[in-house]
Amino acid sequence: QVQLVESGGGLVQAGGSLRLSCAASGRTFSNYAMGWFQQAPGKEREFVASINWSGDATHYADSVKGRSTISRDNAKNTVYLQMNSLKPEDTAVYYCAATWSNSDYPGGFEEYEWDYWGQGTQVTVSS
Repeated sequence: QVQLVESGGGLVQAGGSLRLSCAASGRTFSNYAMGWFQQAPGKEREFVASINWSGDATHYADSVKGRSTISRDNAKNTVYLQMNSLKPEDTAVYYCAATWSNSDYPGGFEEYEWDYWGQGTQVTVSS
């Protein structure tokens, strides 16, 4: 089992920045690709970004590309999502996810491709 705990959410004005963190425990962190998903009120959970085990391959949703950066620190068992130029439409609960990986693939775009989930952290962007 992998346990994931997100932090760093909050209320921010449009144009501002937040850095989300996800601390992992339970298994060897570097054996897992890591991802972030978002779920806005009344909507399905959607892919935001993912990163492979070494940090040198990433995927981003078009909605955040150029505004967000995913990174990881394997020594700290933590993955980050730096979000800049935030918009009201970024308001959502953000979930961290993990999937075991023996390749350099950063992980898939669909929920079913991920094995472990955190409880989520709320991000609210005011206009």
